[in-house]
Amino acid sequence: MPFSPVEPEKISAAVVRQVELLILRGILRPGERLPAERDLAERLGVSRPSLREAIAELEARGLLARRAGAGIFVADVLGSAFSPALVRLFSAHDEAVFDTIAFRRDMEGLAAERAARLGSDTDLAVIDTIFGKMEAAHSKRSGADEAALDAEFHMAIVEASHNVIMLHMMRSMYDLLREGVFYNRQMMFRRRTTRAALLAQHRAINDALQARDAAAARAAVAAHLDYVEQALVESRKAERNETVARQRLEHETRR
Repeated sequence: MPFSPVEPEKISAAVVRQVELLILRGILRPGERLPAERDLAERLGVSRPSLREAIAELEARGLLARRAGAGIFVADVLGSAFSPALVRLFSAHDEAVFDTIAFRRDMEGLAAERAARLGSDTDLAVIDTIFGKMEAAHSKRSGADEAALDAEFHMAIVEASHNVIMLHMMRSMYDLLREGVFYNRQMMFRRRTTRAALLAQHRAINDALQARDAAAARAAVAAHLDYVEQALVESRKAERNETVARQRLEHETRR
């Protein structure tokens, strides 16, 4: 007969499975320190020997890493999709800059659509809280804070989409996203209306998500990134015009 005895699951195996799921779902993040052994064992309701066995197994699988004198950390299982040198290279060339915007439009639009349909009320509360911080930073005219919160806002939407592949892919690109957001804003802030327009666009995204309107959320993300793309095109054009004007001025002063 095709049966075999049912063996009870080892406690350490249950701990391993729980930690694996927390990493898979992006709740435990690369570089995050686990609680001290005694505290963690109490939280899990297991003995310290069982916990040590689980941690050893997770270390062997490359999911946890021990740092001498510091504790146990989630291993850098993601790393960065792009090296710092490549991120800087992307930022310096229009082809890569505009391709990044196009990629974000596609992926973040899908993420927003999924977040509106599949995100929990708590997911949407996180997004709304970050947007509230964006409003506060805007009123203080804190450009660096606005840029950091901008990237955090978009990543929160990806997290709320509840697609673990999308989550880990976009999180691994976080440095590129963060650099792109900062770069885009730095270029665009030369226009007087840019900061207010960007805040209004993020408000539209948040409003659509809070209303759980998937189509409107995706459309709001697309409209936001269309605006970013057009603003960069106009910034590039203004730079070229200024270069020509300076050449003319220099030529006239030497005649």
